[in-house]
Formats: sequence, structure tokens, C-alpha cells
Amino acid sequence: MDQHNLVNRQFGTMAANYLTSAVHAQGSDLERLGALAASLQPRRVLDLGCGGGHASYAVAAAAPAEVVAYDLSEEMLGVVRAEAAKRGLDKLATLQGSVQQLPFDDHAFDLVVSRYSAHHWMDMGASTREMARVLAPAGTLVIIDVIAPETPLYDTALQTIELLRDASHVRDYRLSEWRAMLAAAGLEVTNSDSWKLKLEFESWVRRIGTPAPRVAALHATMDALPQEAREYFAIQPDRTFSSDTAWIQARHA
Repeated sequence: MDQHNLVNRQFGTMAANYLTSAVHAQGSDLERLGALAASLQPRRVLDLGCGGGHASYAVAAAAPAEVVAYDLSEEMLGVVRAEAAKRGLDKLATLQGSVQQLPFDDHAFDLVVSRYSAHHWMDMGASTREMARVLAPAGTLVIIDVIAPETPLYDTALQTIELLRDASHVRDYRLSEWRAMLAAAGLEVTNSDSWKLKLEFESWVRRIGTPAPRVAALHATMDALPQEAREYFAIQPDRTFSSDTAWIQARHA
């Protein structure tokens, strides 16, 4: 199964879970995103890999903009359409497709956002170039995602448990990697910061439907990590742990 179909399988069957997931539906970053949209007053906004649509809802509620929620999974977009209708967000539209080839004109969006999606993207070179292409000359890009630590041991540990939990995982990138990838696409980081995101183990694996053999492998792997890694990720007896998450804001260089 190729990456496109794997992502569709993983998220299509679990789409509703991402609407109600506390990790995705809550967070000060959503308030921050709404405040940014209210300040910028963008005319058009693109939410890449929208998932359950929470970034789209935050922006649409804060600014009178046309918001396009874009995702690879049509099932996920169905959830977003239904929720947008419930919330009365009539300027929020949905569109299905890949981030690697966006069906939009150059400089079409004043604000481009992606939240908890980029670690699934297959071709980051193509994806960052496409983000830069559709971003208006004075536009703003915001990436919100789990990031890998710069220390190789912790990076390797994180990628291992992410892939065991979700077969469609590609990579949580280091902040230094994000800066380099965006720079290669002609974008410069103007603001970045990070925080710890606590992930309760049972809901974390249930949300994506991790098969039982992989859950068992996660238990074994997390228990076997070196003490330094266990302390870094604050792994608890029930395997609840914390990951680094970042807000990365960029514009055309």
C-alpha cells in the first residue's frame, strides 16, 4: 500500500475521533491562531491537512475570511463540513487533495496554516514549495506540529514510537530541519517557540486504532528505552508521555 492510500486508510476510518479528540480540539495554540487571524484580517486562508478542522474553525470564527479546509481524506472532510454547518461557519469550504500538488493559483492565500499534519507528508520538498507558491507575497505561514528533539537518541526514540502507533507516520522534524526546508522553499522563519504536549497513552492509540500487536510493541519499546529518553519524554507507568510541539511562523524571504 502506498503512502497516499495508507494515510486514507488510517484516518478515513477514524475521522470522527479527531473531531472530539481533546489533543486536537483544545489548546492555547488554537486561541493564538484565532488571535493572529483577527489581527491579520486575511481575505483567504488555507488549512493544509485540516484533519478534524479545528484550525479552520478557529480562524473562521475570528476573521471574516474565506477558509479552505484541505485534506487527503474525504471522510475527514465530511466530518469538517458537518461541524462547520453546526457552527454556522458558512465561509468555510472543503477540498480534497494532496499537499504535494495544490490546485490553487499562485499567491492565492494571505494565511496558510497546518496543524498536526506535516509529519504525514511524503515529499516535504514539494510540499514546502507548494506552500510558498500559494502564499501571498506579504502572507503568513503557520506550522503547528510535534517536533523531534535535536538530540539523536531522543529523535530516534520518538520516531520509533510514532511509527509503531501509526503506520502512516513519516517523520516529526527537528526545528533545525524545518528552518532548512522552509529556507529551501524561499521562506524565512520569523517566530518559533515550543511547548510540551502531554499524550495520554490509551486515548492516543485508540484515536488512530493501533492494532493490538503494535500496542504490545509500544509497551515493550517504551519500557526498554534508556533512562535518559524515558526522563526526556516523561514516560509514566501507564506509558502516558510528553512530546515537544512547536509553533513555526514564516513569510517569504
